[in-house]
Amino acid sequence: MAEERSELTKCFFPHQIILCFFLFSQASVASSNTSSVGVNWGTMASHQLPPEKVVKMLQDNGFTKLKLFEADQNILDALVGSDIEVMIGIPNRFLKEVAQDTSVAASWVEENVTAYSYHGGVNIKYIAVGNEPFLQTYNGTYVEFTLPALVNIQRALEEADLKNVKVTVPFNADIYFSPEANPVPSAGDFRPELRDATIEIINFLYSHDSPFTVNIYPFLSLYGNAYFPLDFAFFDGTNKPLRDGSLVYTNVFDANLDTLICAMERYSFLGMKIIVGEVGWPTDGDKNANVKSAKRFNQGMVKHAMSGNGTPARKGVVMDVYLFSLVDEDAKSIAPGTFERHWGIFGFDGRPKYELDLSGKGNDNPLVPVEDVKYLPKTWCVLDPNASNLDDLPDNIDYACSLSDCTALGYGSSCNHLTAIGNASYAFNMYYQMHDQETWDCDFLGLGLITDEDPSDELCEFPVMIDTGNSPRLQPGSSRVLTRFAATVLVMLVLTIL
Repeated sequence: MAEERSELTKCFFPHQIILCFFLFSQASVASSNTSSVGVNWGTMASHQLPPEKVVKMLQDNGFTKLKLFEADQNILDALVGSDIEVMIGIPNRFLKEVAQDTSVAASWVEENVTAYSYHGGVNIKYIAVGNEPFLQTYNGTYVEFTLPALVNIQRALEEADLKNVKVTVPFNADIYFSPEANPVPSAGDFRPELRDATIEIINFLYSHDSPFTVNIYPFLSLYGNAYFPLDFAFFDGTNKPLRDGSLVYTNVFDANLDTLICAMERYSFLGMKIIVGEVGWPTDGDKNANVKSAKRFNQGMVKHAMSGNGTPARKGVVMDVYLFSLVDEDAKSIAPGTFERHWGIFGFDGRPKYELDLSGKGNDNPLVPVEDVKYLPKTWCVLDPNASNLDDLPDNIDYACSLSDCTALGYGSSCNHLTAIGNASYAFNMYYQMHDQETWDCDFLGLGLITDEDPSDELCEFPVMIDTGNSPRLQPGSSRVLTRFAATVLVMLVLTIL
């Protein structure tokens, strides 16, 4: 998922044409002749689960496809012999170098693809060149490098005789739209300023029998517009449908997908395979981000994708979908919203948040957690109830949240009901846990207290961090600006008791 989401449209139309709310920040998806649901595995976490245990969990749950945002040697090593189909991403920050130097492209392929392409190795199926490189918030930074990078990676694969590995580019749906005067899927087209560049890439992919990949997020439509009809974001809603001639749309996912399909067919790209690179629903960080809604959406998505019904404009296909995401990532940017750290089907420790039938057939098999996860000792850091001088409390909360994750305290989030004292304790504990429970990390100028009594309640969990032995550390200041919103909210709450 891109770190900066495109700004949602500010258009206000009657209910039956709400599609325009969705197209500028989402993406769409679909089609394949074989059925399977994949998952994205992001690694922007302060403490990462052991890759070999995560791979076993993927196998235990029947995941057959995996998307990685970049080549991680530890993960690739863990995938050896698993037969899980893998899509490996090349981050946007590498596009310029790969585009300008064929030897860089060749070296990347040699190190991350060829090295694992042996009998019993890693089943690498796709290389994703960039991730949403045409996103509006990037202001064209990667546009000139995306196609050359794509060409160089394709050439490197051919020279390495890796003909079964296909290239693709995951796009955000803001590259296409339906005009305000006719906001229906059949009027779909590509954004004028990116039309030529987009069509060039599609033509290259089409000529090499490679798929088009897009990311779809109905949640963002709901998050960004108070007038968006709730049920239209899901697959089992009872809202008034959107009609486009003889075609009827009961959910925004299908409407968005068909807008893309119509845009592609407008330029004679017929029947091209489309992959849903990312699709999902967060469980925290917003009033609409919760476990109940995430289960409702993701279960509906799996059932719809696996049904073979397709969409109104492309019937009878099983969708090629990658759920977003596998686990929560507490070090992600929250610039798009505090929900960004809570997309996981599984929590940071590999525990499933809800039941999800990955077959789409109504089976009642619970998800299997990551096994044998080691935790730090069951101790928590809280605001000392005997602290009398609270003058430094706001600054300490600000500091704690700037270098940890306080997103569960935001409006509508799981811990938003805590008292001001509870908010301070949550902030202290998150800093303490994410810094491996070092005693001095619960000092806060004498305001912190280490306790073995769990301060959690039935709605808000004060987590105990996993013990990685050699866990990655957040660098000082790395997320201070990104978490300023959450820290400010906490300071305002605490000031009420001073």
